[in-house]
Amino acid sequence: MTLLQINYLLTIAESRSMNKAAEKLFIAQPTLTSAVRDVESELGIQIFHRTHKGVTPTIEGEDFLRKIRRVYQQYEEVVAEYGDETQLRRKFAVSMQHYSFAVKAFIAMAKHYDANRFDLTLRETTTANVIRDVSNMKSEIGIIYTSESNQRVINRLLRENELDFTSIIECPASVYLARTHPLANEKELTFEQLDPYPCLSFEQENETEVFFAEEILIEKAYQKTIKATDRATMLSLIEDLDGYTFCSSIFSERLSGDRFVVIPFKDGDAAQRMMNIGFITKKNCQLSSMGNKFLEEVSRELNIDNL
Repeated sequence: MTLLQINYLLTIAESRSMNKAAEKLFIAQPTLTSAVRDVESELGIQIFHRTHKGVTPTIEGEDFLRKIRRVYQQYEEVVAEYGDETQLRRKFAVSMQHYSFAVKAFIAMAKHYDANRFDLTLRETTTANVIRDVSNMKSEIGIIYTSESNQRVINRLLRENELDFTSIIECPASVYLARTHPLANEKELTFEQLDPYPCLSFEQENETEVFFAEEILIEKAYQKTIKATDRATMLSLIEDLDGYTFCSSIFSERLSGDRFVVIPFKDGDAAQRMMNIGFITKKNCQLSSMGNKFLEEVSRELNIDNL
């Protein structure tokens, strides 16, 4: 098995399609199919299920792909350190809950490498997917938060998936709402004040959704709840329905616009309102230069010491 074949297999796994992978690699599909068959024959395993809808890894294939991602990442690091950086096509991916500071850090990191060839991915996704992406090394870094209510469950999942959590910043919960909202001029807000309005949250995929929610305090029984799957929809619902959501006190007006405000939330136990936002990585996995640069930009964005 060659490094070229490893690159082919990882590209197929990311694309979930032989056609798309072949286009991305600038090769003919028969060449790609032949390479996969050669590796499967050499190793005596089936790496992918092939259907009319595309390809998905087998259970054995998932484990195999996770291991060769580590090998290929090490190869890229060696080339980056000793080879011609202008010829290296750098790959880097981050999976995260919906954090504007991380988007800005990703943009700054991409600009830093603008003179190089790269293949970058930023995924705003569910909490379970963030953990899954980093566990499978589909993403090098994941951004999530823990709190008093979800810490036990999240920590267990991190241990099971051999992931490390490193704290970035601790901050209290705040209320995010439109500048036109009737409560937009309040200095602080309580559950009692918010009760007449719909509470919005990002939809998760797990049955124990309360432990995977991006929004702190979502376990409360709210009178009106609405779930969204993406940032644009969430913002529209907040504006048009006088809705609100809970968020960290970190706010980027440049990304969210001046149509929204963040107001401190003051209700209940202070410890329950605290969010510990951090990043997750695979255990014993050294970060790439892009990963380190991304975290450097996160530190700069949050005005904290380098991570």
